[in-house]
Amino acid sequence: MLSVLSAATSYFKGSGKMSESDVTRINAANDDQATELAGDIYDIIRTIRDPEKPQSLEELDVVYEDCVSVSHRGNDEYLIRIEFMPTVPHCSLATLIGLCLRVKLERSLPHKFKLDIFIKKGGHSTEDEINKQINDKERIAAAMENPNLRELVERCLIEEE
Repeated sequence: MLSVLSAATSYFKGSGKMSESDVTRINAANDDQATELAGDIYDIIRTIRDPEKPQSLEELDVVYEDCVSVSHRGNDEYLIRIEFMPTVPHCSLATLIGLCLRVKLERSLPHKFKLDIFIKKGGHSTEDEINKQINDKERIAAAMENPNLRELVERCLIEEE
């Protein structure tokens, strides 16, 4: 972090141009932050319970460490992409799993972020429809207004001690 501050200081004190090494240091610091955040995100989502089974999404290989990617968008804002793999290609609860992922991350992350959640390509027979649903803010809000659905989500988010 110190190298980022020194690069910014030299930018403002100097001619308004950053050297190539300053830009490289800033990019490296941003990459390190994004990598660390991806690990933190995985730790948050891996404990979500499957809606039908007693295991977590991690235990069922629905989510895995490489399913999270994070890129820095500037000013402490991140683009987060989660890709998950339902246990079967016709999983009737894939939309609910996507909803659980979104709700848990929105509650847990202090950063500004854009969150994209997708079913892994070829992972579901109706993946395009489901991807649209789980990335539509209005549909997410409407789903969470349904008390039965909200209760299902809450049960999936409860962490075992």
